[in-house]
Amino acid sequence: MKAMVVLNPSAGQRDRRHELREAMAYLGDHGWQLILKKTQGPGEATMYARQAVAEGYDIVIAAGGDGTVSEVANGLARSNVALGMFPIGTTNVWALQMGIPPFWPLRQHSLLEAAKVLAEGHIRCVDLGQVNGRYFLLWAGIGLDAQITKEVEPETKRHLGALAFVIAGIVVAREFAGTRVRVTIDGHEVKRRAILIVASNAQLYAGIMRLAAQARLDDGLLDVLIFKGQGFPAILRHIFSVLTNRHLRDPEVDYYQARRVQISAAKPLAVHADDEPFTTTPVEISVVPQALRIVVPQVLPPGLFSDS
Repeated sequence: MKAMVVLNPSAGQRDRRHELREAMAYLGDHGWQLILKKTQGPGEATMYARQAVAEGYDIVIAAGGDGTVSEVANGLARSNVALGMFPIGTTNVWALQMGIPPFWPLRQHSLLEAAKVLAEGHIRCVDLGQVNGRYFLLWAGIGLDAQITKEVEPETKRHLGALAFVIAGIVVAREFAGTRVRVTIDGHEVKRRAILIVASNAQLYAGIMRLAAQARLDDGLLDVLIFKGQGFPAILRHIFSVLTNRHLRDPEVDYYQARRVQISAAKPLAVHADDEPFTTTPVEISVVPQALRIVVPQVLPPGLFSDS
């Protein structure tokens, strides 16, 4: 197996180089041919992934967090090269979604476990979302969460981890008002005052919340949630309903499954793709079926694929 490891040295909150060498040595002992590429800035992981496609690699392993995984996915989209992962980021939602062991303080060899997943796993094809031409693997968010993501400085995220998002969330939410939006869902138009819109390809959100429990990674659809309302009390209500898994029964949440969504707003709203600040409204979001090959564990969490 010929594989390229794309490492984001800035990912995560601690030095994982020793664990990474251990994981790569494990794969080498199992007959893998590996080369390591280190990124120095945004977009380089995508560049290396495209290089791997051009040079006939079998797999590109994203060694980083969800942002690194997303960049690699953008370079591998619509190719025959598969995506693997060494989870060393802050939240590692994609790893959690796929049942790949992320790093925890009491689990000192999580990258070795991830290497075993790569060595023993198999290939599945999954959909990708696309927002204004950029692919996303997990979700695109418009409004509150994108504004929070925009406010978090990379250095603060590195030092504080998930706490950086909590702090930024409190600051942003106190001043964030709902905005009039026009959402066209597979040709059907709705107008709402919205706090947040999420177009999700996966079930998990922010690592702990099953925001789109009905989502399947290969069903050719995006799960679209519109959180309605205005002001801080509405935001608190939505946080509580999501944490207690009641949001899909909440009349203040609209839920759709769609292939194409167009969103415009009375004032520009921030947009993120896989938790990376990207653009502002208006945006067009669509699904690209079966666009990415991924390495999955032998035993997957239930309900991720249509044939589960």
